[in-house]
Amino acid sequence: MNKTVLYIHGFASAGSSGTAVQMRTHLYPKGVSVDSPDIPVNPLEAMQFLRQKVDQLRPSLIVATSMGALYAEQLTGIPRILVNPSFQMARLLMMRGMGRQQFRNKRQDGTKEFRVDKAMIDAFRQVEKHSFEAVSPQEKELVYGLFGLQDKNVNCQDVYRRHYGDSHFITFQGEHYLNGQVLGHTVLPLVEQLLAVQETAPGWAQDKY
Repeated sequence: MNKTVLYIHGFASAGSSGTAVQMRTHLYPKGVSVDSPDIPVNPLEAMQFLRQKVDQLRPSLIVATSMGALYAEQLTGIPRILVNPSFQMARLLMMRGMGRQQFRNKRQDGTKEFRVDKAMIDAFRQVEKHSFEAVSPQEKELVYGLFGLQDKNVNCQDVYRRHYGDSHFITFQGEHYLNGQVLGHTVLPLVEQLLAVQETAPGWAQDKY
């Protein structure tokens, strides 16, 4: 394996998500490994964890969804695909996410739930203060934004375009959660293009985040 993709999952998800599994299945025969860790629930711990992971792994590409894309945007110097990025997690959780939450996918440590409280929201605010700090002409060449036209959960298209412009702004027919059609027709072809690996026929299952 000479190329590695770091996949950063979304809110209330885990590294075991179907998206990560299908990406790994698709890319492994092409000589590409997919690292998909469980991201810490605390946003500040998550950023520290991901910076350390990038230093250790030195991935060829980062693919991130929703909340994961908030984090990935700040992992500069690496090609990044941000799918339905949620750049305003603090506001989103204040509006409709407070209290106990269930993980949608199995976590390695067996944890099944967590709690969204004021401390977590404040931590998200601290992370979000550093969004887009490092945007430059060089970074704009590395970052791709993918947005589902039927996404009813998050809409950060204008935020993305304000900082990164339109050159790597891509829309697709789909909702917030990834499914097989989006993976096969939008995400994986772009992954293959950026990694310069051969394209194969899609065929993926429904997934969340």
